[in-house]
Amino acid sequence: MPEGHVIHRLANHLNAGFRGQDLVVTSPQGRFAAEAATLDGSRITQADTFGKHLFVDFDVDHPEHIIYIHLGLIGHLRFEPLESYWGQMRLRIEANDQAANLRGPQFCRLYTEEEMGAILARVGEDPIRPDADPDRIKTRVLKSRRSIGAMLMDQSLFAGVGNIYRAETLFRLGISPFTPGTALSPEQFDAIWADLVVVMRLGVEEGAINTVRAEHMPEAMGRAARDDDHGGEVYVYRRAGMPCYICGTPILQQDMQGRNLFWCPTCQPE
Repeated sequence: MPEGHVIHRLANHLNAGFRGQDLVVTSPQGRFAAEAATLDGSRITQADTFGKHLFVDFDVDHPEHIIYIHLGLIGHLRFEPLESYWGQMRLRIEANDQAANLRGPQFCRLYTEEEMGAILARVGEDPIRPDADPDRIKTRVLKSRRSIGAMLMDQSLFAGVGNIYRAETLFRLGISPFTPGTALSPEQFDAIWADLVVVMRLGVEEGAINTVRAEHMPEAMGRAARDDDHGGEVYVYRRAGMPCYICGTPILQQDMQGRNLFWCPTCQPE
């Protein structure tokens, strides 16, 4: 599933390349045809992201004027030339010489402002957003007996954080993923939030997840670059059994609430 930085990049592209233009909106697959017809010929006023939720607001005079998209596990929104017309496109938005083609989303629905508000009421704080307020979730985290590894994946707390950012931020701070919220200090919570802000906003800028500090990059350590379809340089994610870049201990992996967890037992002692 794409992490939050990917969804923010999609919103940025929609705002830069599609906003303010008369658009052709269709549903080649047919499952969004009636909704697309409502929006066809209108303009995007704003694309916005909260965690892994993408909202595209149109200037059509209709109560339902906001497309809500959640990509889920297999969905993707690609910006392609107009002649690119393949696959099962739930939604297609054409502007000038490009099209935004949505395939395989978990959700693609046309919502009112009230329905959008109901979704946002369940969404936590997004470290990428400048208006995020970590104090809104701080007390909940510090009073919880759940592990910080589990809570970082809870979208009602840390919106947009996924498996990679969860593993990498905890490693960068030397915090065991098994630490319960009640054992975290306020300073540790602040450090987690601050690190997420840094690495996730960097992901928006670069289009890849890079969490390795300069002194541990391949050129600095004389090691091979990471070869993985996720791209970017990471400390522990998908490195089970490989030596830690800092201490040499093999990286461990186990299931945590249905997702693979990676950590270094030496750098992140319980």
